[in-house]
Amino acid sequence: MNSSKLSKDIKLFCLRMIYESNASHIGSALSIADILSVLYADIMQTFPENPNHPNRDRFILSKGHAASILYALLGELKYFDKAKLSNYGKNGDILMNHVSHKIPGVEFSTGSLGHGLSFGAGKALAAKKKGETWNTYVLMSDGELQEGSIWEALMFSAHHKLDNIVAIIDYNKLQSLKSINETLNIEPLKQKFASFGWHVLEVEGHDHKDLKKTFFEAKKVKNKPQIIIANTVKGKGVSFMENSIKWHYKTPNKRDYLKAIQEVKNA
Repeated sequence: MNSSKLSKDIKLFCLRMIYESNASHIGSALSIADILSVLYADIMQTFPENPNHPNRDRFILSKGHAASILYALLGELKYFDKAKLSNYGKNGDILMNHVSHKIPGVEFSTGSLGHGLSFGAGKALAAKKKGETWNTYVLMSDGELQEGSIWEALMFSAHHKLDNIVAIIDYNKLQSLKSINETLNIEPLKQKFASFGWHVLEVEGHDHKDLKKTFFEAKKVKNKPQIIIANTVKGKGVSFMENSIKWHYKTPNKRDYLKAIQEVKNA
């Protein structure tokens, strides 16, 4: 599977889903498309034909407001009929605007920020105790790091030497209404994570080759949980959405949608 093609395909589906459902969070979704594509194409052990396979790697999207891009990916990989993506955000449908465990391939419902890493740490500890070999991957937003529960989970994971968990930070440096630094500064991240007992890696979050290399490097680490700081761009791939805070909530109109689709297709 080609991760670059997968990334482009899910961006196109995601844009369509958000436009047709009059939804939001397109900037947050595009920010992680490349990370998700590399994880599912090159890194994780997955079984789309059997989403509950006991040997599957577990993926948790802690920033649940970016549900559209994960749904698009799972549909593209045939976890469910891709045609169902047209129901995204409709009243009464299971394709909710925040990630739902009712969708095949989704491990955990998220939306309230700060919970994904704690849940992932529990999964990783359970795997250790049972002698199982699957890994847990948790993708978090940078603004989410302002939640205290994240730091409790960091301490817990290091204490139990959970080398079967990888946390990824979508570090696009924008949240909700302002920049991260203006809202609540979280730096120095590397030093903080290291002081909490994690092995810290940093990567350019849209470079597929660099992402793949970094994920494989994380797999080699023993007796420590791993955290990857992925430097990303909010709204990546659509010029007028990139690094623009308004696309956290704004819904694309028809002109925005058609222009965005064209840019992604021509990339």
